[in-house]
Amino acid sequence: MAGGGAPEAGSPEAGAPGRETPGADALGQERLGQVPPGSELPLAGIKVMDLSRALAGPYAASLLGDMGAEVTKVESIKGGDSSRSWAPFDGEHSLYFDSVNRGKSSVAVDFYSAAGKKLLWELALASDVLIENFRPGVLASTGLDPELLRAAKPGLIIASVTGFGATGPLSQAAGLDQVAQGMSGLMSVTGLDAEHMYRVGVPIVDLVTGIYTAFGIAASLVGRKAGGAGSAVSASLLETGLSLSAFQGQQFLSTGEVPVPRGNNHPVLSPYGVFQTGDIPLIMAVGSEKQWVQLCELLGSPELAEHPDYATSRLRTAHSEELRLLIDGLLAGQTAAQWLARLKAAGIPAGPIYNYAQAFADPQVKHLAMVQTVHRSDGTVLPLLRGPVSINGRAPQVAKAPPALGQDTLGILEGLGLSAAQIAGLVEAGVVYDAGNPAGREGTVAPRGTASLGGSEHHG
Repeated sequence: MAGGGAPEAGSPEAGAPGRETPGADALGQERLGQVPPGSELPLAGIKVMDLSRALAGPYAASLLGDMGAEVTKVESIKGGDSSRSWAPFDGEHSLYFDSVNRGKSSVAVDFYSAAGKKLLWELALASDVLIENFRPGVLASTGLDPELLRAAKPGLIIASVTGFGATGPLSQAAGLDQVAQGMSGLMSVTGLDAEHMYRVGVPIVDLVTGIYTAFGIAASLVGRKAGGAGSAVSASLLETGLSLSAFQGQQFLSTGEVPVPRGNNHPVLSPYGVFQTGDIPLIMAVGSEKQWVQLCELLGSPELAEHPDYATSRLRTAHSEELRLLIDGLLAGQTAAQWLARLKAAGIPAGPIYNYAQAFADPQVKHLAMVQTVHRSDGTVLPLLRGPVSINGRAPQVAKAPPALGQDTLGILEGLGLSAAQIAGLVEAGVVYDAGNPAGREGTVAPRGTASLGGSEHHG
C-alpha cells in the first residue's frame, strides 16, 4: 500500500523534490489513453505465483501483470529475491529489483519449514500460473513437485526458466545473462571487430527470455481454454541467445561463413549505421533502392546513385567502409540537427544517439507517457517505466510500486482463508514475514550481496 497521503499508483504527479519525472506529462497520458483502474484487460482474473528471482522470470511476471494478471511474488523469508541486494541503489532500495517488479504483491515464506511448504502448496493451488527459475529439481525440494501439482490442479500452468535447458550436460549449471550472450554467439557479432567483442549493454538475453516466457504462458492460457489442462512452459537463456542470432546465425548455417562484429555499421546493409556530421554523429538507415537515390540527392551528389561501386545493395555492402567515409565527408558541412530534419522530411530513417537523460527528455518519449510516478510502501517516490504493450489504444499503467519484502503477507494469507490467529502464529513462529510487524523483522532481511536458496537461480 502507498504511504499516507500518497497519490494513487500510476498517477502523473511530480516526482521527488528538485527532480523532474521525465515523461509524466498529463497531456501525453491523455493522448495515449491510460487504462483506468478496474478496466478489463486480457488477463484480468488470472492469478500468477512468481517464484522467480533476478530478471528473466520476474520480467515475464511483470509483463503478465501489465495485461491484468494478479501477480504474487513469493519470496524466501531469508532476504527475498537476490536482486534486492543488487546495485544501483536509491537509498536502501535496489533499482535493479524495482525495474522488473512493478505491479506485484509480496509474501515472504520460510521455504524449508513444514508449515512454509504447506503455504507454498496452497499458494500454488490458488494460482493459474506458477513461474520459477530454479535449477531443475529445486522446485520439488520446496514441496512443489510439478507432477503432484498437476495431479492436484490439472489446469495449473508451470513455467520454468533455466540457464541451459532442463536436460543435457549443462542442465544443472548456473545460468547468467552474459554467459549466455557469450556461449550463444551473440557477443561474437557485437563490438568493434573480432578482437574487441562486447556484451550488449543491458541483460538482453534475460529480458527476451522473460518475453518468450510470458508469450508461452499467454499461449498456454489460450490452450487451457480449449482443452482445460495446463501446460509446462520452459525457456532457457541459451535457447534465447541462439534464437537472437537471426540472419547472422543463418549465414553460418547456410554458408559456413562465421560472422564478425561490424561496430556500429549494419553487417549486411549499407549505408546503414553511425555517420559523422559537422558536430556530432547520427544514425542513418537506407533500406531500399528508392531511399538510396533520395539520399544521394539529399547529399548533393545524385551521381553516386549510379556509381559502379554503389549501384546495388550488394555492391554498397561490399564497399561499405569507403562509402561510409565518403558520406561522412558529405555530411561534414552541416550539423546533426540540420541533417536529421532533412532526412526525416525525405522519409529516410534517421535519429540521434541519446544517453538516457536525453532519451527520457525527448518530446516523443514524453508524449508516450512511458514514465509513471508511483510511491513505495515507505512513501518514497519512484519514477518507473510502464509496460510497453498497449491494448485497444490504451497503454498499461503501473498498478502498484514494486513491493517491499513481505509487504502483502497478511492480505495474501487472509486470501487463503487463514484466520487472524493462524496468521499471527505463523509470523511469531518465523514461518512468514510481515513487513508491517516490527517484531518479525529481525533476521529476515539479508544484507546486500546475499542470495537465497544456495544460488539455485538462473539470472543475469
